[in-house]
Amino acid sequence: MSLDTAHRLNSLGFAKPECETRVVVAMSGGVDSSVVAAQLAEEGYDVVGVTLQLYDHGAALAKKGACCAGLDIHDARRVAEKMGFPHYVLDYENVFKEAVIDEFADSYLAGATPVPCIRCNERVKFKDLLETARDLDADCMATGHYIQRKTGTHGPELHSAADANRDQSYFLFSTTAEQLDYLRFPLGHLPSKDATRALAAKYGLSVADKPDSQDICFVPNGNYASVIEKLRPGAAEPGEIVDMDGNVLSQHNGVLHYTVGQRRGLGIGGLETPLYVVKLDVDARQVIVGPKELLSAAIVPVREINWLGDDTFDAVSERNVMVKIRSTRAPREAVIRPLSATTAEVELLTPEEGVSPGQACVFYEAGGSRILGGGWIWRGY
Repeated sequence: MSLDTAHRLNSLGFAKPECETRVVVAMSGGVDSSVVAAQLAEEGYDVVGVTLQLYDHGAALAKKGACCAGLDIHDARRVAEKMGFPHYVLDYENVFKEAVIDEFADSYLAGATPVPCIRCNERVKFKDLLETARDLDADCMATGHYIQRKTGTHGPELHSAADANRDQSYFLFSTTAEQLDYLRFPLGHLPSKDATRALAAKYGLSVADKPDSQDICFVPNGNYASVIEKLRPGAAEPGEIVDMDGNVLSQHNGVLHYTVGQRRGLGIGGLETPLYVVKLDVDARQVIVGPKELLSAAIVPVREINWLGDDTFDAVSERNVMVKIRSTRAPREAVIRPLSATTAEVELLTPEEGVSPGQACVFYEAGGSRILGGGWIWRGY
C-alpha cells in the first residue's frame, strides 16, 4: 500500500480501504435508505443492512406510506439480496412501544402535540440500533436522512440538507455529539429527491418509485384519536367547549379529538369572530376556544435541551439564533436565554401562532446551515 493510499480518507472519513470499512445501514425499506445501502455496497464497503420491526398493527402491515412494517421489511431484504450484502431484522416492538408509542399517547392526552418521530430517532434508532452497530464491529452507521454531517474545527457538526424541501434537521436535533461522531448521512448533499430516485433506478432497485412515507408509522390514515382510544380505553370522555371566560358554548366527545390552533369541527356557528382552540384542559375535560390573536406567542419555554454548539449551552446569558417551532415552518429570528444547561426561555422576535407544548424548538445558526441543537416546548410550569 502506498503512502498516499494509507493516508487517503474514504468517502465515510476513514483512512483505510472501503472493503475494510464496515458500515451498518439502517434500512426502513424506503427508497432513501435503500439507495444509501446500495451506493455504499457498490463503492466496496463492508455493508450490513439492519431493519427494525417496530410494530405490528395488523392492517398497518400492508399500509402504503408507513415504515418498518411487513412490506417494508420485505423490500429492504430484496435490496440486500440484489446488492449482495447481509441483512438482519431485529424485533424492537416492545422497546418501541415503551419508548415511543406510550409517551405519544400520554402526552397527547395531556393536551400536547407530540412528535414521535424525534423520540424514535433519539430513543431507538440512534440509541439501541447504534449500539447494535457497535456490537457488529461497524466503523459507523449510515441512514437515509436528509441532513449533512460536516467536519468543523471542534469536531463533527450537524447541518441542514442541501435541499431545503427535504431537510430533516427538525427531527434530528436531539442527536448528541457522541452519536454524530459515529453517524453518516450520505444523502444530505443531494439537490433533490429526484436525484435519489435516479440513483435507485441506476442500481435497479425495486423501490425506485416507492411513495414516501407520510403518516406517523403506527397511526394508520393519520387517525390519532382511534389509535389513542385503543391504547388508552376511556380517553374519549365527553366534556365542554368553553370560551376564555368559562362560558359553555358547546359539548365535545373527547379532548383527544382536538389540537391547539384548530378551527374546523368545533360545532360552534353564528359568531361574528371565528374561534380557534387556544388551550386544552385535560383534567377538566374542557376545550378552551378564543379569537385567533390568542394563538400568538413570543415567549417559548424549552426544556430537555440538546446543545451542539462549540461552547457549553449556559456559557452566555443570551444567544441570537434562528429557531423552528414546527417542522413545516422556516426558521425565524429568536433570542435564547439559558436558564440552566438544559432549559431556556426562547423569545421569538416576531410572535408566532401555534406554539404548542410537545413540539420541538430547534436552534439554527443565524446566517448559516448549522444546527445548534434544540429542545422540547412545554407550558413553563
